[in-house]
Amino acid sequence: MWGFLYGPQRGRFSFRFDLPAQCADALETGEADIGLVPCAELDRLELDFLPDLGIACEGAVRSIYLISRVPFRQIRTLAADSSSRTSVALSRILLAEQYGVEPRFLTHAPDLEAMLTVCDAALIIGDPALRLDTASLPYHVLDLGEEWVRWSGLPMVFAVWAGKANKLTPPVAQAFQASYEWGCGHIGEMARRAEEDLGFASDLARDYLTTRIVYKLDDRHREGLRLFRELSRNSVRAV
Repeated sequence: MWGFLYGPQRGRFSFRFDLPAQCADALETGEADIGLVPCAELDRLELDFLPDLGIACEGAVRSIYLISRVPFRQIRTLAADSSSRTSVALSRILLAEQYGVEPRFLTHAPDLEAMLTVCDAALIIGDPALRLDTASLPYHVLDLGEEWVRWSGLPMVFAVWAGKANKLTPPVAQAFQASYEWGCGHIGEMARRAEEDLGFASDLARDYLTTRIVYKLDDRHREGLRLFRELSRNSVRAV
């Protein structure tokens, strides 16, 4: 995004900023042509996507935690912030595959203690997750990015730039690539802005942007995405 906002690609597109799930909804209603869409929504909306860029991880992602007050195999209810449907699908898959449980999901605002008051476990994502010191929590904690990579042996892709195929033309793909490349040279600026505007320590922001999140997708990332989509479809059918 940084090149589109501040770099040579500025003005190439008109943007609006939404939660991931709302990006999918905007594409579904035709309010947007291209969106950074949770991968769990690609099949439902029959979307194509730019294959070389996305939001992925190759280990601990630090911003998607499943936190439980009971051992994972005893989870029966899970409170989830529904702003990212990929994280909800991922937690459903990993709990079933790794721990043999299929909890009932309840939608809840991202407040950890309140969530654990009404459910056995909570799914915390995004900024609220980044603000947690999980080492100090008296609960069982799973980083779902790390858990997926350990279980599958493949990277986890959370979101991709998606839309109808006729919107994802070669010039569009080139523009997104150029914005990404420009942004890579301005990580320090992004970290400073995260500290000034959002209250995150700049070293945490820099670590998140450079070591936790992977933006350039290769064949292994796409294979991880293929597996996630297959398991997600099976999970939906089972529900």
